[in-house]
Amino acid sequence: MAKEISLATVKKHNKAEDLWIVIENKVYDVTKFRLEHPGGEDSLVDVAGRDGTKEFIDVGHSLEAREIMKKFYIGDLAAADIKKNSPISRCAHVGLALGAVFLGFALIYVIKRGGGPKQ
Repeated sequence: MAKEISLATVKKHNKAEDLWIVIENKVYDVTKFRLEHPGGEDSLVDVAGRDGTKEFIDVGHSLEAREIMKKFYIGDLAAADIKKNSPISRCAHVGLALGAVFLGFALIYVIKRGGGPKQ
């Protein structure tokens, strides 16, 4: 079983010389990688000691990058520190799904009624 690491512990490792980050609820010690990082040291230092998942995803890292990360994995974020989906975000997903269903039914109705473009 992987070692659990609290977010409070991760926050203590927030300098270039001691640099931990959280990506997708996994904790990485990237201190030795910072100078090799293709995006530059500053991009890692900017997220040092915190959750950098959003930034990691926004950049669109490759599968190769994810393979490299495995070398620096030191444990999982403690369960108590993992953010749960808020009720508001769940509502947004439900709203999008209902909207898609509604549009699908509307499209079927228009097609069956012959409401397409007139020739």
